[in-house]
Amino acid sequence: MTTVKSGGAPAGRVLVVGGYGAVGAVVTATLAAWFPGRVVPGGRDEVKARRLGGVRVDVADPEGFVQALDELGDVAVVVLCVEPPDAGIARTCLARGIHLVDIGATLRLLEAVADLHDVAVAAGATAVLSVGVAPGLTNLLARRAHEAVGGAEHLDITLLLGSGERHGGDAVRWTVEGLPEPVTARPRRTALPGYGTRTAHPFPFSDQHTLPRTLGVSEVTTRLCLDSRVLTAALFAARRTGLLRAARRPGVRRLMTGAFRRVHLGDDGFAIRAEARRGDRHATWSLTGRGQSRITGLVAAYVTRELLTGAPPAGVRHIEQLPDLTGLPETLAAEHGVVLHAPDLLDRSLGR
Repeated sequence: MTTVKSGGAPAGRVLVVGGYGAVGAVVTATLAAWFPGRVVPGGRDEVKARRLGGVRVDVADPEGFVQALDELGDVAVVVLCVEPPDAGIARTCLARGIHLVDIGATLRLLEAVADLHDVAVAAGATAVLSVGVAPGLTNLLARRAHEAVGGAEHLDITLLLGSGERHGGDAVRWTVEGLPEPVTARPRRTALPGYGTRTAHPFPFSDQHTLPRTLGVSEVTTRLCLDSRVLTAALFAARRTGLLRAARRPGVRRLMTGAFRRVHLGDDGFAIRAEARRGDRHATWSLTGRGQSRITGLVAAYVTRELLTGAPPAGVRHIEQLPDLTGLPETLAAEHGVVLHAPDLLDRSLGR
């Protein structure tokens, strides 16, 4: 079990797995500024990890991970900035009473960790899922829009990504894996602050599956576009013709992941929009920023700080289920250059 200081905050260190990657480096640096001497970066590359004062850990090596926890001895929180093959690492942490922050976006893994709720409760640990931009900030804005209409019947979530950003390997691989997935929703023309009206295409973000459970919304649709109109059109035209089905094969998926990591046609900006509808009422919240990887790392850092200094309920929660994190968009806007756009509220029944 995690030891606790007299002030109520857990003592111990934070192990950032993938702590020198595109997202993990931001998590490590941000937390190190808040909790000097308590942040340990970890990863498969022992040279990189030790250069930063960290340790070697590999999420594909459960025994080695346990050994690393034993050697560190006083880990209070583990931040997963890389996706493990299964929920084994999460189970190890939660069963030991170690809090977990997981930035993963793969639905299969999120559901497997969610199934560990009773394990976490029994050990007094908290796991926070859907941490990042999408899922993450999309979930928080979706909750706001949902509450603004008094309980949404339908949520539409749109994400625009900057195709010029150098995304981490896991993020690119996850996107490639989602491209050949079958979809039933249709593309939609959506107004995004700073980018005008764009055609966004259905994409299997995990929040369209988790939000119906956490918010009680019957229908959630998630869509994606890139800041490059040309690349967006080409990518989803290839999906319509079936050319991307080959991405289901591991070898082809690796080749496509490598190719996408070398394509930088746009900028590093991003935009998210969450729209809720209930009868004649609808509400929209939007947010724009730069550097999706940087913002994902900052979201993970703030969630980790809440676990260390707040009093989160034990168990497995998605980010929108923790009331103390609802103000995170305003915090990012005040301190990190994110722009939170005023909500658009409409009630046709009242003539407004």
